[in-house]
Amino acid sequence: MTDYERIASAIDFIARRVDSQPTLEEIAAHLHLSQFHFQRLFCRWAGVTPKRFLQVLTVERAKQLLTESRPLLEVSDSLGLSSGSRLYDHFVHLEAVTPGEYKRRGEGLTIEYGAHETPFGKAFIAVTPKGICNFSFMDGADANDNLADLRKRWPRALVQENHNRTLAVVRTMFGEQIEPNHPLPISLHVSGTNFQVSVWKALLQIAPATVASYSQVASAIGHPKSARAVGLAAGANPVAFLIPCHRVIQQSGKLGGYHWGDTRKQAIHAWESARHGQTGVE
Repeated sequence: MTDYERIASAIDFIARRVDSQPTLEEIAAHLHLSQFHFQRLFCRWAGVTPKRFLQVLTVERAKQLLTESRPLLEVSDSLGLSSGSRLYDHFVHLEAVTPGEYKRRGEGLTIEYGAHETPFGKAFIAVTPKGICNFSFMDGADANDNLADLRKRWPRALVQENHNRTLAVVRTMFGEQIEPNHPLPISLHVSGTNFQVSVWKALLQIAPATVASYSQVASAIGHPKSARAVGLAAGANPVAFLIPCHRVIQQSGKLGGYHWGDTRKQAIHAWESARHGQTGVE
């Protein structure tokens, strides 16, 4: 079992018992670990204690974030590569596939791919010379499934594995290190309808450790009555994590569904909140 799988089990346990505020002893026992080992594992993964992490899983906190949220397109100068920052959302540049590129179906294009471990499980990533075109969590699936889907969307492209290049991109995505051969900003090269692309660009403006409702995103792109369509566009996002559809929640404060699983959405949301919204270890 990987560290993420252990943490995911702990998060699922905590989330189902958030009203009763489970103790460290109860959570550790659920994982068949000592309290000391579990606390150390959790702090290494999340950067904070399980107790503080529990605070960011509550619906009430999500409601508060929605109430306090600034206009969606207002980006603070303090975000990005500030001290201690481990995510680079506001250095992400999104470039949509042009109609001509779409028509050529990848002809003349080289796509490099790889599969790598991340803080949230193993993931498949594919990159073009213009940027990341796919990032998907694998959940035990074979990379060949992702590869087949990639080739279906880009049937005329030259698709080849490049472990070193894609590993450098993944490390930069999760702030493990800044690779000299992969300077910021991170670029995305995605294909979608005009509406989908407008939603994805709006999602990039939601700062780490904050959230927006589907209705707020719909209003931000000039379609205030299209909250449901926004949800569908978020679900069609081809680049998980970097296009942060995990930061869109229901107006009620509930996290809502997620293409990559509710537990992973809780994990990413709380991981970001722990690292950006709160510092220190209790």
